[in-house]
Amino acid sequence: MLKMRFLTLPLLSLAACAPSPDIAETPAEEASIDATEAIAENRVTPENLAKWRRDNPSWYAAVEPFQVVGEDGTGIYFVGTEGLGMFFIPTPDGHIVIDGGMPDQASTVAEAITKLGYDPKDIKILLNSHAHLDHSGGLADLKAMSGAQMIASEGDRSALEGGFYLGSEEEDFLFAPPVKVDRIIADGETVSLGGVTMTAHLHPGHSRGCTSWSMDVTQGGKIYDVLVFCSATVAANRLVNPPQYEGIVDDYRSTFDKTRNLNPDVFVANHPGFFGMMKKREKQKAGDALAFVDDKAFGKFITRVEGWFKDALQKQSAKAAP
Repeated sequence: MLKMRFLTLPLLSLAACAPSPDIAETPAEEASIDATEAIAENRVTPENLAKWRRDNPSWYAAVEPFQVVGEDGTGIYFVGTEGLGMFFIPTPDGHIVIDGGMPDQASTVAEAITKLGYDPKDIKILLNSHAHLDHSGGLADLKAMSGAQMIASEGDRSALEGGFYLGSEEEDFLFAPPVKVDRIIADGETVSLGGVTMTAHLHPGHSRGCTSWSMDVTQGGKIYDVLVFCSATVAANRLVNPPQYEGIVDDYRSTFDKTRNLNPDVFVANHPGFFGMMKKREKQKAGDALAFVDDKAFGKFITRVEGWFKDALQKQSAKAAP
């Protein structure tokens, strides 16, 4: 049952979880959460992890880390796997990582960062696209390894700190290691480190606090706007009877309204299939330095995903009808 519901994610990634704060400038009362609050215990089991590995081999298939766009030592790098997108942004003052993959993949991210010539212990900021175990799972270990500040939206805070899938809190197959959120980020707020500024864009629906991240990257003397999209697929979510969380359908619709006319120069996401990573990477390796630059790619993607949402809503509503 769970497998059939949740495996929508890798299926859609081949065709579905897409295209996102200034620490020093943030007032102290906004920069952190009460450190006395308890964090849930880690309830992830080896048996469930083994099943995820068996059912989703692409999520564990190795990919050599590489620079998506940017000059030497700047920009954004891919440090994920064939089926899961994790991203690394180096700066002179420490580094930023977006997403941690599955609960046993912090070492995968750390090894990729090391291969790029950086020390994962120098990670200063951890960001999350959304609080589902295939993207939040490695964050707790990465935080323990580096002491980085965990920044996330209020909508996803409970799931991150509770280690659960919102609306399916008792589904042990969906548990993730809980991670303490140090700072809450709101829509349009920024995170800055070492000359790099990331802007948060709340795109709820896929999760209640789904957060995309954007940044400007320079390559060849030109500035490109990069969007790391959270997701807008339905995947395992119930839209009706009862909804995964109250207001989920309106959230999806709001996200499609906000993203329908976006045209970032570079679109990447937490499932490489969303943005055609493998084909673009082959073009890049063949000499196309701007293989990932395509300001039409996101528009095509979000139009397709909105269609998937409408189909899912119709089917789930019909099934729930008396």
